[in-house]
Amino acid sequence: MAAMLVPPWLESLLSTAFFSICPSHKDAPRSECNMYCLDCNNGAFCFYCRSSRHKDHQVIQIRRSSYHDVVRVSEIQKVLDINGVQTYVINSARVLFLNERPQPKNAVKGSSHICEVCARSLLDPLRFCSLGCKLVGQKKNGEASFILSAKKEEEEGRREGIEIRLPSKELEDQLPQGMQQHMYQNTSTPPHHSNSNSRRRKGIPHRAPLGP
Repeated sequence: MAAMLVPPWLESLLSTAFFSICPSHKDAPRSECNMYCLDCNNGAFCFYCRSSRHKDHQVIQIRRSSYHDVVRVSEIQKVLDINGVQTYVINSARVLFLNERPQPKNAVKGSSHICEVCARSLLDPLRFCSLGCKLVGQKKNGEASFILSAKKEEEEGRREGIEIRLPSKELEDQLPQGMQQHMYQNTSTPPHHSNSNSRRRKGIPHRAPLGP
């Protein structure tokens, strides 16, 4: 059950060493191995390797902050459930750390939010400081999931009968008042032309014929 909640490439990603110089492109300006292919699941590679070997594959880019590997939330959340992991804003981008980091010596003790695995202080009321700690926690208790659809499919299955009927009502509620009225006018039965003509003729005065 636990294995089903972890993608097959995750443990390999977390154990991969990044930012070494690519032996095939060591003389090129962008030769750092800071990319990982989720399809091949076979180590880090550089920008040029991606263009030649992983052109149509699912690739994520690893970045570095204070000598620790991070990945942008906008990239990783497309392939992984990162719920419960602390994120940070670094260089105007929201990122999360791949693995546990040593606790700084000047860390504030007695923090109300700490990582369940390494006891590192957290900024928000979350469970883990990194993907690595979430993986350790998942193996221990099996409560945390990395699979995006694990929870959604179950919830959607229970609500399937209700959700089918909701869209038209939701669309109606989102429309402005004037457009709702216009929508009803367009869908209501138009008045019969004969009745409207007769009502218009009813009040027209008739002039008496002129005498000789």
